[in-house]
Amino acid sequence: MPPFDLARPGKSGAVDIHPCGACPVRALTVCAALEEEELSRLADIVHTHRVEGNQTIFSEGDTAANMFNVTAGSVKIYKLLPDGRRQITGFLFSGDFMGLAVNDRYAYSAETVATTSICRFPRRKMDQLMDEFPKLQRRLFRLASNELAAAQDQMLLLGRKTAKEKIASFLVMLAQRAVRRGQRDNPVHVPMSRADIADYLGLTTETVSRTFTQLKSSGAIRLLEGSKVQITDTGKVYEMAEGG
Repeated sequence: MPPFDLARPGKSGAVDIHPCGACPVRALTVCAALEEEELSRLADIVHTHRVEGNQTIFSEGDTAANMFNVTAGSVKIYKLLPDGRRQITGFLFSGDFMGLAVNDRYAYSAETVATTSICRFPRRKMDQLMDEFPKLQRRLFRLASNELAAAQDQMLLLGRKTAKEKIASFLVMLAQRAVRRGQRDNPVHVPMSRADIADYLGLTTETVSRTFTQLKSSGAIRLLEGSKVQITDTGKVYEMAEGG
């Protein structure tokens, strides 16, 4: 699928004059490191976009010309294996940053899960700002450290856990991340498809669907409308997530 048009602004038809000032997730983003006057400098280089679901933002191997911040919605990041299979390595939500690269090319692909709002920062201009504001660079290093920690968590998740333990861990992870964004942890918002969850957890789509049904039948969860899952037996789900 071709990427969305980076040159096209959001549906309003114009980019906000100072989008950073009114950002509802500013405290969670890279922007949190900056004071008001410094934030204006960042706002001068940012471009805001509203991207529909299932649109490619960038692909693995593309020139890493931009960095991105998710301000609403959700994004999946993934790598394609040599045999053509897809391994989703993470899901990003409001406040999450993406596009960091150790060289001149992206190491993974990014695609929207649902309609998503993002801020785009040209890498060259962002590098200049980091030289001018070292605390911005330190903030990005912390975000990179968070990415590494998330990758390590996924390695544990893909290890010896059963399908039920993996699904329980996934729900707990989404709940905890919602809390960090100042949102309710229950019901859990699960915007991604069963296929996406399968490619993240190292399961088949059929196993994911069957496991959700089993958890529902056991009374551990309820499947609600609007892509939400109600955890009805918190103790049981958290125990399963811990491998109990």
